[in-house]
Amino acid sequence: MSERPNASSGATVVDLRSDTVTQPTAGMRAAMASAALGDDVFGDDPSVNALQAALAERLGFEAALFMPTGTQSNLCALMAHCQRGDEYIVGQFAHTYRWEGGGAAVLGSIQPQPLSHAPDGSLPLADIEANIKPDDAHFARTRLLALENTIGGKVLPMDYLAAASELATRRGLARHLDGARLFNAAVAINAADPYAAARQICGHFDSVSVCFSKGLGAPVGSVLCGTQALIGRAHRWRKMLGGGMRQAGVLAAAAHHALDHQVRRLADDHQLAQRLAQGLQGLPGLTVEPPQTNIVFCDVAPERASGLVAHLKSHGVLATGLYRVRFVTHLDVDAAGVDRAIAAVRQFFHAQA
Repeated sequence: MSERPNASSGATVVDLRSDTVTQPTAGMRAAMASAALGDDVFGDDPSVNALQAALAERLGFEAALFMPTGTQSNLCALMAHCQRGDEYIVGQFAHTYRWEGGGAAVLGSIQPQPLSHAPDGSLPLADIEANIKPDDAHFARTRLLALENTIGGKVLPMDYLAAASELATRRGLARHLDGARLFNAAVAINAADPYAAARQICGHFDSVSVCFSKGLGAPVGSVLCGTQALIGRAHRWRKMLGGGMRQAGVLAAAAHHALDHQVRRLADDHQLAQRLAQGLQGLPGLTVEPPQTNIVFCDVAPERASGLVAHLKSHGVLATGLYRVRFVTHLDVDAAGVDRAIAAVRQFFHAQA
């Protein structure tokens, strides 16, 4: 399925707003329909338990915990690592800081210390070290370094992850990774064996949150991985935050199917993002950032920004943004859909020229 019908009009829509808009594949629906079920709050849903065990084993962790959302998974991780009055170091544009409602501060009483990103998406090591607070009653206690990979579609270099991990460990900080698109990063590093690359990335962290409802195509769910002790604390927070589900295996089965069958195909999304970026090159008033994975950012000149997204929507192409427009490729978009998006963007700029 390359394009999905618009329920109101019957016309096909090329939906490039996010990789969260995907529909379950036929194989995934079959896995959901046949899932063995129990009560996960009692810990006896076999499909949930199988997913948790499989992901923990593949990524090199002791334990894992299925969550409804990535926001909850990250929040439970932060609250399991930190106590009231603690602080975590994080990027200005990291999802845990900017787009998760301030949950760490509001619900966890954990102070964020946001830092500016380098052009490659990393947090400069000197900035991290300079912002670790001394053990003094005047300051929040710096306890955790939180990174994200991919970040804005960019892959954090492996040598950077090793150096950041060494710094955090040397300074007594725990390390958490928001790996919502971990497998996009892994495929970009090693398309032939993305599971090995994902395990290598995770080796630099004490906990990792993996989202299954983005590029992996599941309808719902994230999984937090860590030590048995950390997952035990996170399980308590999950209950308090309302994340305990009952026959959740029907959702876990979708995620497990994605883990087994829809990781390597992320390379197709990356290739389509490259196709889109190349097709948009050379338009006056549009600057295209070369994509590393499945996200294409385009900076639009102010005098030409107004109306672009509306124009695209009128031509059956959905995107987000205004002066910086974002396109995300995924399993429900094919080459024809990307070419249609390119044609619609080019039509807009040619009409304004």
